[in-house]
Amino acid sequence: MSQSGAHLIPIWREVLGLCQVKPQETVVVLTGPNSNPLYIEAATHAALDLDAKVFRLDLPPVRGGGGMGSDPTAYLGVTALTGNQAAVEAMKRADLVIDLMLLLFSPEQHEILSTGTRMLLAVEPPDMLARMLPSLDDKRRVKAAEARLKRARTMHITSDAGTDLRVDLGEYPVLTEYGLADEPGRWDHWPSGFLATWPNERSATGTVVLDRGDIVFPFKTYVKTPIALTIREGYVRKIEGDFDADYLRQYMAMFNDPEGYAISHLGWGLQPRAKWTALEMYDKSQSIGMDGRAFYGNFLFSTGPNTEGGGTRNTPCHMDIPMRNCSVSLDGEPMTVRGDVIPDDQRVEQPKVLV
Repeated sequence: MSQSGAHLIPIWREVLGLCQVKPQETVVVLTGPNSNPLYIEAATHAALDLDAKVFRLDLPPVRGGGGMGSDPTAYLGVTALTGNQAAVEAMKRADLVIDLMLLLFSPEQHEILSTGTRMLLAVEPPDMLARMLPSLDDKRRVKAAEARLKRARTMHITSDAGTDLRVDLGEYPVLTEYGLADEPGRWDHWPSGFLATWPNERSATGTVVLDRGDIVFPFKTYVKTPIALTIREGYVRKIEGDFDADYLRQYMAMFNDPEGYAISHLGWGLQPRAKWTALEMYDKSQSIGMDGRAFYGNFLFSTGPNTEGGGTRNTPCHMDIPMRNCSVSLDGEPMTVRGDVIPDDQRVEQPKVLV
């Protein structure tokens, strides 16, 4: 569906209003060579409509890097802010940074957020932004789940496919994404709708079975043949299965970094407007896959870095794997059962699917 910047301005104005943009606040529109020009136009005009002071900061692409393909999440580490202190200082003086280039987390980004600057990332296709327009109800449900996850000391994940993973919690903070950078120092991503935390170091133990239909990022593919991961003392120790396991094993080995096998953030999706089926409706270069990461009731399993949670594991190898039909419990209390969200304060009514 064709769009213009003018058609996008109303939804940008709504989101920026929910992000608490006030008259005379300073808004930076952060761009790079791949930023969507429609978003530049719409975000700028929406911020001006709210009487903010707006300027654009354009950064060059990162040179080098060890990743393959065009997905910016496939190789973490150096960003366009690395060594660019002038750009960092400019953003530290802003009230809100609208990230249209996908910085990803870095020490520089943490430095900017620590001053109280808010940051909102938006790089997904226009129809996805409109379909998953953030709401205060999204925030309410994610915050309710956050309160429960912050109290938890254990997480247990099972599935009929054979997953049986236990982790201890408490060493790391809770990450929430509901699509609004509405508090000082908050980073968020539009569209989204999930939460996660990192397990205590070396506590993750058990088995994770990636079943048919689970999604592997950054491959942006659905699992066709099950993959069994044996996890001991916080690391994937064995990857077993057929073709999909072979592919995953070879890919992760390419980084030659044992920290890439560490268990990273774990959580569950709460966005009812995110669609498990969406991935194959977009070209791989169009989307970074937020439908997959946020769809309602998924278990989001990941490996690799923990710097986003304040840790020191800065490996470039990061796998995000949203899984279906899993049961997640905190201290014995179910959060999801076979992919269905259980607590009333997190739940939305899902339409029945005819089969």
